[in-house]
Amino acid sequence: MVKEMGQNIMREKKINQKVKSTGADRIFNICNYLFLVAVTLAFLIPFWTVFASSFISKAEAAKRGSFILMPHKFDITAYKLLLSGGSAVYRAYANTLFLVTVGTAVNLILTVTMAYPLSKKQMPGNSLITFLVFLTMIFNGGLIPTFLLNKELGLMDSMLALILPNGISAWNMLIMRNFFSAFPEALEEAAKIDGASPFETLVKIVLPLSLPVIATIGLFYAVAHWNSWFNAAIYINDKNKLPVQNILRNMIASSTGDVGMESLSSADSKPTATAMKSAMIVISTVPIICVYPFIQKYFVKGVLVGSVKG
Repeated sequence: MVKEMGQNIMREKKINQKVKSTGADRIFNICNYLFLVAVTLAFLIPFWTVFASSFISKAEAAKRGSFILMPHKFDITAYKLLLSGGSAVYRAYANTLFLVTVGTAVNLILTVTMAYPLSKKQMPGNSLITFLVFLTMIFNGGLIPTFLLNKELGLMDSMLALILPNGISAWNMLIMRNFFSAFPEALEEAAKIDGASPFETLVKIVLPLSLPVIATIGLFYAVAHWNSWFNAAIYINDKNKLPVQNILRNMIASSTGDVGMESLSSADSKPTATAMKSAMIVISTVPIICVYPFIQKYFVKGVLVGSVKG
């Protein structure tokens, strides 16, 4: 037995020696690495430029310009102004966190409870309902009818106007439906024999085995809520209920970068508009980026299984 294993090892070594990288392969690998490095820098440099620009003082901006790769001196005046007491950013953050947590929870509950029944081929009207759901990806009611509907429902100036109209994404629901369709029927039949109801089967068996797709779809919903500003601009009139992205939008649209905060009375100590806007971009972007590493292990698996199998 040991002799056979040794022979197999020697045979593999000989094969590996025969399969050597040619000059063309090495050139291809070098070009491939250089291309990937260039693409990575193309993505990272704009982020770094915005980050560095948030630390530019007015004096240095006058000498070197607003967008630089490395400031001579890091000035945190823009962050002090944005995060000072009474700043609108804190209220906006609270609104955004409420929107992300409650909105994502509502999205996942509605998506799971719709996707699971539609994954069962024996359900009456399965194909028709799935087709109607798919149809909403192509046609919708439009902005004005949707606005009038939300107004008649009394959702104006309410956080519910940012959650309920977008309760389910048809695309995310179809991904989750395909994921549930890949479950072995024997597993659910065994639960049924043990006396489990369909709801118990979903909660105790299906969902614990569906963490990849739940984490992936949950990330999609959370990022969508975090970056959303258009619905709030339409349905929210109270400035105290605006999410952080609307504060950012108002700053970007303003030539001075102000958001109604007068913590610094001296014009000389106030940072440039570019520094204020860049600091606000950093404040509104970093938290959602920090969430991704915690669910990265589920991300690729959830998307691939949910989109390929059916």
